[in-house]
Amino acid sequence: MVNAGRAWRSRYARTLRLVDGFTVVWAIAGAYGVRFGFSDLGGSTTKDIDYVLLSCTLVIAWWLMLEFWGTRDAKILGSGSEEYKRVIASSAWLFGFVAIVSYGLKIDTARGFVGLAFPAGALGLLVARWLVRQHLSLDRTRGKSNSRVLIVGGPDSAAHLVDSLKSVPAAGYFPVAAHIPGAISDAHPPAGLSVPVTGVAGDYNSILAAILASNVDAVAVSAGVNIHPSDLRRLGWELAARDIDMILAPALTDIAGPRIHIQPLAGLPLIHVSTPKLAGGKKVAKRAFDIAIAGILIVCLSPLLMILALIVRLTDPGPVLYRQERIGLRGTTFHMLKFRSMKVNADAELRALLEAQGSSDKPLFKIENDPRITTFGRILRKYSLDELPQLLNVLDGSMSLVGPRPQREGEVALYDDAAHRRLYVSPGMSGLWQVSGRSNLSWEESIRLDLYYVENWSLMGDIVILFKTFKAVFTSHGAV
Repeated sequence: MVNAGRAWRSRYARTLRLVDGFTVVWAIAGAYGVRFGFSDLGGSTTKDIDYVLLSCTLVIAWWLMLEFWGTRDAKILGSGSEEYKRVIASSAWLFGFVAIVSYGLKIDTARGFVGLAFPAGALGLLVARWLVRQHLSLDRTRGKSNSRVLIVGGPDSAAHLVDSLKSVPAAGYFPVAAHIPGAISDAHPPAGLSVPVTGVAGDYNSILAAILASNVDAVAVSAGVNIHPSDLRRLGWELAARDIDMILAPALTDIAGPRIHIQPLAGLPLIHVSTPKLAGGKKVAKRAFDIAIAGILIVCLSPLLMILALIVRLTDPGPVLYRQERIGLRGTTFHMLKFRSMKVNADAELRALLEAQGSSDKPLFKIENDPRITTFGRILRKYSLDELPQLLNVLDGSMSLVGPRPQREGEVALYDDAAHRRLYVSPGMSGLWQVSGRSNLSWEESIRLDLYYVENWSLMGDIVILFKTFKAVFTSHGAV
């Protein structure tokens, strides 16, 4: 019987080969047609024949480069950016090689042909891979196309790893059981563990027997595992021989890949974690990005801003803009701007509403079915149009396009030590928790996402969050 984990990998590898082949043929043929036209195709001149041969060679070479570069490796499918990085890298190396050969051998290759084929093909491959990934993610949310995983580790770390893998089904790792070497008894599994326990013995033979009995595709060894290093090495050899993946999951949470560096020393793979710093060139780049994008958006959206301001003024008496004091970078205060979506003096009613709801002592508090919101205000909030004036806050430097949402002084007063790290960067119009569920998330989930952003900031990450923001806004998911 074919293992289900192997079956989906083979199926998706075949799908990607077909998709890649179609995409590179489309890109090369399209570039040829735009540059030379198809009317004389058939070999009327030697030059035409040469470019037909070059086109066929590029199609085959491009397809093979994608294969050799590991872009169809099952380990990178479904989540993360590694798949896209490999697609771009393999394509760039191929066309870089073509450019070097053309220059070295003094071959007069039409620049328009190559200049069209590379960007069209690279973009086409990224779009095609994204579409295939959506289908794979949908499959995985239905419980299909997953790798079955056995967790081996200490009680607490195993429970945390199980919950983490289950929370991201698109990653494709489905925990089916746990082996807890050193636990007290099989009959009393550790609290909080949501999968069956295969045993508590820590010797090599017992662990291998549990793995084989579970019929898994991968074994994840988590922190706190009570296994002798020599047994762990033997286990790695045996799993490799049986084509079962071995994953080491250190006790590092919410650390982005670029911050992790592995350095072999005395036969040990030591993991170095670099310190996150938003200073110097990175700080300048983020500020320049904010100014450029905010300025462009204000110019492009100025007609919409004027229309919204007029409607707010006509539909409810009172000021157009609402200014509220919020806590910003390193605890400084500033006035955040919004289109007014509530009736005048709404703040005076906040305390009574929170006490009635029983959430006055919780950060990130929201009022469900808030009676203070005006009729047009509900429309503004549903599509986050009330927050557009914050582009002015971005221009004056009190806010950023992306970052943790700014909160009131009363909310900040409820922070613990971990939550205070939200104030290490400028607050943003959008952030990770806004594109991951907005007000549907709990306080704990929201703070975890904000801390992840603070610890792992990158300009490319800001760009990705902004793109996701448009999707979250248009679907109005989690809006209040």
